[in-house]
Amino acid sequence: MYRPPKSHAQTSLFCSLEEQLNHKHPLYVLANKIDWNKFETEFSKLFDEKMGAPNK
Repeated sequence: MYRPPKSHAQTSLFCSLEEQLNHKHPLYVLANKIDWNKFETEFSKLFDEKMGAPNK
């Protein structure tokens, strides 16, 4: 019975997520075009800094 050779290559446990992502992927490119600070500013108005989301 033929058994394929085991790969001993290990991805680095300490490299950042950004280093692991494909920088040419359309969603990666889109995410870098979005002004995330604007979202954070607008959504932060809906949450209490100490308590999180308000009751419904």
